[in-house]
Amino acid sequence: MIAAAGKNNELGKDNDLLWHLPDDFKRFKQLTTNHFIIMGRKTFESFPKPLPNRTHIVITRQANYHPDGVIIVGDLSEALKKVPQNEDSFIIGGGEIYVLALPFVDKIELTRVHADFTADTFFPEIESPHWQLVAEEYHPKDEKHDYDFTFETYVRKG
Repeated sequence: MIAAAGKNNELGKDNDLLWHLPDDFKRFKQLTTNHFIIMGRKTFESFPKPLPNRTHIVITRQANYHPDGVIIVGDLSEALKKVPQNEDSFIIGGGEIYVLALPFVDKIELTRVHADFTADTFFPEIESPHWQLVAEEYHPKDEKHDYDFTFETYVRKG
């Protein structure tokens, strides 16, 4: 699972991001390139075009939804079955898909944006009994980044 979330787990508003963090985009690209990315329809539609060098799996209830170059499925279970065994995949959103996927993932790559935002979509709570923070890298705001943020990596305990 990969996401960027504000201090109170804010993800987005009106199907758009709440910040522009170039280093977060670079990290997202580095981690997801040449892998499967699983997302909801609204997340997919927030992109100007499919992301290069990634296999897109889009979860939707819309029977007649068939964009080019995308694998369409009806639910998360079907999406996970489309990923070949021993192949890395990333859940990339949105909020509802993150909630559904949380019980199935073993790693979370989270960019924690250190600010409060007005949002209509949220990342699920990472409950400490189930997750261990194994890496973190702090980045202060600068001329390209309006907010302080930290790259956090969590792995499922046990």
